Amino acid sequence: MKIYGINGRKNIAGSRIKSIREKNGWSQADLAAKLQLENVVVEQKAISRMERGERLIADYELLALSKVLEVSMEWLLTGKM
Repeated sequence: MKIYGINGRKNIAGSRIKSIREKNGWSQADLAAKLQLENVVVEQKAISRMERGERLIADYELLALSKVLEVSMEWLLTGKM
C-alpha cells in the first residue's frame, strides 16, 4: 500500500514534537522511554523519523505523545491551543 503525505511529509506533528521535546531538554531516547512507560513501544529511531516527517504517527501514539509532552492533541496537529 502506498502511503501519501502532504508536502513530502508523512505527518504534520513532527516539528512540534521536536520543538517541545527540545524545550523540555529531552533526547529522542528520553522521549521514547517516556512513551514506553505509557505502553507505547517506540524506539529512538522512530522518534527521529516522526520528527523529520518520514513516519506516520498512529492515533494511539499521538494520544500518548500529548500526555507525555503535556500538550493537547490539537496543538500537536495544528499548533493552536
